[in-house]
Amino acid sequence: MASQIRNTVKKCYPDYLLARGAFRRVCCHRNNCCSCDGIPQDVGRQIDFSAQYRPKPEWYFLRLYQLVRYFPGRAAFFGTVLIPVASMVFLISTPYLDTGKYGRRVASAMCIALLIIFIIFTLIPAVNP
Repeated sequence: MASQIRNTVKKCYPDYLLARGAFRRVCCHRNNCCSCDGIPQDVGRQIDFSAQYRPKPEWYFLRLYQLVRYFPGRAAFFGTVLIPVASMVFLISTPYLDTGKYGRRVASAMCIALLIIFIIFTLIPAVNP
């Protein structure tokens, strides 16, 4: 009987890995439950009902929201249409930039231009608070 147990070879893939993964999940669940029960969550910032409500967009619209703030009034067309469309066209055309003999130079020039644009848009709020 003992020799039969010693001679059996356990396969690593399904048995060992599944058992090890189950053990890890149980340990992680136990640790999460203990830490959540022991440390109550903060409520967050207190709401001031007398202050004016300032809605903000979701995280995926924050870039467009910031562009609209950079270009108010009649220049809003640049922030809402022209710059986002130009950036999407640039991203879509990026694989086709480095196809010829001088492709690397064009890609480098566009990268430097994009970097300068990012620096300008970063400095605009510092100049116009």
